Amino acid sequence: MSVLIRIRKNLEARLCEAAAKAQQAGRLTFDSLPSFILEVPREKQHGELATNLAMVLARPARMAPRKIAEILIEFFDPADTWVERMEIAGPGFINFFFGSGWLYLVPPEVAAQGERYGYQPPGQREKVQVEFVSANPTGLLHIGHARGAALGDTLANLLTAAGYQVTREFYINDAGNQIEKLGESLEARYLQALGQPVVFPEDGYHGEDLMVTVQNFRQQHGNAYANDVSLTRREQLVQFALEEKLAAIRETLKHFGVEFEVWFSEQTLHNSGQVQQTLEELQHREYLYEKDGAWWFRSTDFGEEKDEVLVRRNGLPTYYAADIAYHRNKFARGFERVINLWGADHHGHIARMKGALAALGQDPERLEVILIQMVRLFQGGEQVRMSKRTGQYVTLEELLEEVGRDAARYFFVMRAPESHLDFDLDLAKAQTNENPVYYIQYAHARICSIFRQAEEAGITLPTMEATDLERLQEPAELELLSKIAALPVEIQEAAEAREPHRLARYAHELASLFHSYYNAYRVLVEDLELRQARLILVQTVQMTLRSVLFILGINAPSRM
Repeated sequence: MSVLIRIRKNLEARLCEAAAKAQQAGRLTFDSLPSFILEVPREKQHGELATNLAMVLARPARMAPRKIAEILIEFFDPADTWVERMEIAGPGFINFFFGSGWLYLVPPEVAAQGERYGYQPPGQREKVQVEFVSANPTGLLHIGHARGAALGDTLANLLTAAGYQVTREFYINDAGNQIEKLGESLEARYLQALGQPVVFPEDGYHGEDLMVTVQNFRQQHGNAYANDVSLTRREQLVQFALEEKLAAIRETLKHFGVEFEVWFSEQTLHNSGQVQQTLEELQHREYLYEKDGAWWFRSTDFGEEKDEVLVRRNGLPTYYAADIAYHRNKFARGFERVINLWGADHHGHIARMKGALAALGQDPERLEVILIQMVRLFQGGEQVRMSKRTGQYVTLEELLEEVGRDAARYFFVMRAPESHLDFDLDLAKAQTNENPVYYIQYAHARICSIFRQAEEAGITLPTMEATDLERLQEPAELELLSKIAALPVEIQEAAEAREPHRLARYAHELASLFHSYYNAYRVLVEDLELRQARLILVQTVQMTLRSVLFILGINAPSRM
């Protein structure tokens, strides 16, 4: 357990004791102590920790929060808490200010955990599935998929760091209307390539990548399917295309630093009978009825405005039916929590899916959906609306070629998923401090440079035991240690809130503190004890940066 988390738990206990003592003395009245928070304030002038206990006690105690805060402070025992003073702020927050002594416990803790500083022991928390990207295998990955990939993978890293048991999953939409449309499009391109005057379907897939797929198919099979029956020809084309597209998606995502533990095929739900079994279970629970030759789910029982079709009049299940079966399968595999990252246009599907889970006897709150807003690309101050290569959407591969993996991942994660994102290509490529990725990585490279200079001067890195860390007395040094101490709490809170963008902000703030320190103070000073303490300090910053950058999926370069 980290230093700050231990201190926080101790403070929580002391606050509970203070409230109990005040109650026994007749100064406060309440039946039971309500839940309260103890958190790191965003502004350093508000202390190391702050609590809202006085505010949540206001109603049961029937007293003004600031008066309650005064009473809690009166009965608070600061022994062994590192608390030097307390202040009442705003409507009734209690801010705690510590002495600097606790900060010298931080470097040994970082050294003990190394590049995984701030992480919790693996497997201590829920078994979680994170499903993201799940692009139709009918085309190339575009920048919308890219944002989902960066956010999903970073969230999975973050949850793992917080002790969750995480599985990344990609749902392959290899069944239904889009696959039929893919088959029709491929067949038309194939026959056109053979010189046959075939009209391309109006609602077909027009991407140039499909023409490449047909060309690759012909290189392998020649004209063997020219005179075959249409159904067989389409099946062969679709099978070839799906294998090719999925291989390309895997490779592109790998270049982006994203790899899935599970690739789940929608078609297997139909082949295994799981879609039919799900429909039968809903019917058994009396949530399915027949009308106009179709089978309908009683969505209105769960707050929807209208019921939904699960089986069409032609007897084919809808995509919604397969999606219900898929989520039933997820929980059957033992996941305690399922997190889906969907595009913002899927907003209306959330309540439907939660209703279906409730109808199946599942707790709908075990399903979480994170909606991702759109991305706009800008270059030269103007919006980039289409790909130079395909004439349509900008692909993830093109973006990686343009700005690289590190910049792409950071820019996609630095804003909350529900926020619209304007991606500035020029800024992402700039090697200046205005580029947040360059700024963060440059901090790490600067630290590596310090160690190279030390080695060239014959200076060896001191051991923790031989270093007097209390020589670190400058406000900038203490602020760095305080920021580093906050990382384990930041990881826990960001994971619980499902907010990976908080780690992007943390990395930038830590880099900013280091750059300011580097510009104001020399590390390799003549004073031996001070030099050793500062070398340990910058090594501690280095380890912390690596830990955060690993969660973000970004490299920590030694040179820039």
